[in-house]
Amino acid sequence: MNALIVIPARYDSTRYPGKPLVNLRGPDGDKTLIRRSWEAAMSVASADRVVVATDDARIADHAKTFGAEVVMTSSKAQNGTERCAEVLAQVTGFDLVVNLQGDAPLTPPWFVDDLIAAMRASPDADIATPVLRCDGKTLAGLLTDRKAGRVGGTTAVFDQQMRGLYFSKEVIPFTAKTYADDAQTPVFHHVGVYAYRPAALADYPTWPIGPLESLEGLEQLRFLENGRRVLCVQVD
Repeated sequence: MNALIVIPARYDSTRYPGKPLVNLRGPDGDKTLIRRSWEAAMSVASADRVVVATDDARIADHAKTFGAEVVMTSSKAQNGTERCAEVLAQVTGFDLVVNLQGDAPLTPPWFVDDLIAAMRASPDADIATPVLRCDGKTLAGLLTDRKAGRVGGTTAVFDQQMRGLYFSKEVIPFTAKTYADDAQTPVFHHVGVYAYRPAALADYPTWPIGPLESLEGLEQLRFLENGRRVLCVQVD
């Protein structure tokens, strides 16, 4: 099963224009955000190919300087999943497409390896995404953020077969219990990395944005609103 990693990157971010080209400090010196994200993708052992997907020549030119393969996409993509779908129309021959977001360079490579392995083991899944069980400290932080009107992260609920039931910027499921900092809780934090079957990814931009996606601002809800199976993969 061949896996393609796509790194969506756009210059015209509403909250932070030019973000992919901003330098981040590290033990290996200053490197741009897009370069660090590309290096993270290149360290995924089970990936067969990595491309940067962008609609901006500045990002494309910079990515080529450090050896990245670039696929140009349109400026019409409304989110990273739609940009990945545009890449799929140009790059063929892959059984899985992974969306590793261009602003997530600290994503552990084993998260992606685990997604690819889970999709190989679950042929009926249309998309897979990682979830982390919150400890008490993390859950307390999420709840504090919500009380202050901030979104500290996305949480996920799923059935006994790990099929996603819902994703929300609220903290779900509700629990009135308090937990010690290192105690396990029933709340799972969602990590925004995705592995798609090509057929499901190709269908995605043909569906209108539904009410749940519109309210939550979460692109993965479009799959649930259209009856596709989203596999939640618990990672360490």
